[in-house]
Amino acid sequence: MTPLPFPVLNSRIRLYVGNLPFVVEDHQLVALFGENGRKVFSVQIPRDRKSGRSKGFGFVEMGSAGDAREAIDALNGHSFLGRPLVVSEAREENRDAQGGDQGAFQDRSGKKHPPRN
Repeated sequence: MTPLPFPVLNSRIRLYVGNLPFVVEDHQLVALFGENGRKVFSVQIPRDRKSGRSKGFGFVEMGSAGDAREAIDALNGHSFLGRPLVVSEAREENRDAQGGDQGAFQDRSGKKHPPRN
């Protein structure tokens, strides 16, 4: 995660960014989401352990709800390095009372599945 050196006065909003190119770097998302004066607090791009390349999605933490809404409106469907981005507000992970998901997973429709043995 790349934190940025400025105070954030409003509550931060975390955005999901899908369909990222495998070669994307943090600084590119900071520049893209920070256009038009929007405040970007942090960027996180999960990477493959072996290849080091992007897994094709990431998260951008915006400085305010207004900046987040503007970024979603401006960038969802926007072509970035030849790929149309999917930008939406990130959903919190569902965890049980013990702090883990016990191996279950959730598919794209939101349906939860038990772990495979």
